[in-house]
Amino acid sequence: MSDQMLLTAARLIADGEVCVAGCGPARRAARLARATHAPRLTVLGDDGTVDGLPAATAGAAEFAAYWLQGGRVDVGLLAADQVDAFGNVNTTVLGEYDEPMARLSGAGAAAEIAAAAGRVVVLLPHRLSAFVERVDFVTAPGALAGPLDRAQLGLRGSGPVAVVTDLGVLRPDPATAELVLTEVHPGVSVDRVRAETGWPLEVSDEVGVTAPATDAEVAALRAG
Repeated sequence: MSDQMLLTAARLIADGEVCVAGCGPARRAARLARATHAPRLTVLGDDGTVDGLPAATAGAAEFAAYWLQGGRVDVGLLAADQVDAFGNVNTTVLGEYDEPMARLSGAGAAAEIAAAAGRVVVLLPHRLSAFVERVDFVTAPGALAGPLDRAQLGLRGSGPVAVVTDLGVLRPDPATAELVLTEVHPGVSVDRVRAETGWPLEVSDEVGVTAPATDAEVAALRAG
C-alpha cells in the first residue's frame, strides 16, 4: 500500500470532523489523520465501532441510522476494487453479476456511506483494470452518470470529492461530474496516469504535486 496515497487521503480530513471509514486503507488513512493533524477526529467503523470501540446502539442498522441517516458524518473513506469516470465504486463483482469472473469483498456499508456522508474520498491503487469507463456493478454511487443524478435520487451527501490513488488525485469536474486528474505524487508523470486509466482522462490546466511526508507523518506511518 502506498504511503503517499494514505497521507494524501488523510490530509483531506479536518480536525474535529466525524469520519466513517471502511476496511483496509480507508481505516488506516483515518487513523493517520487523527495521529497527525486531526487529534479530535472521531473515527467510525463501518462495523459499528466508534474510535475502535463498540457503539452503544443496538446494532449496525441502528448505528447507520443514527450517524449516517442522521447527517452526523462529515466524510466517508471507501476502499474500492474498481472505479469509473463518474466515481462510482465497485466492491461486489467483476464481470456480469449472475456469472461473474470474480466475486469481491462485498458492500458492507459502502452504499450507505456513499449516499449519506457529507463527502466521500475513495482510495485504490491506480491500475488500468481498476479504472474503467463504467464499473461492472455499482456497489456505492458516485455521480452515477452526471452532475444531477444524485440530487434526483435524493441522496444526502455530495458524493466523491476525490479519488486518491498511488499515482495521484482525481477530482470531479463541477460541470460534468467526470473525474479529472488534479495532482500527481512526486515522480509520477501525467502520461503514466493516463496509461493506467480506462477512459480518455481529462487533466487539470495546472496539475499539482502532492507534498511529501513530514517528519511527524513519517513517524505516524511507522507507528501505525
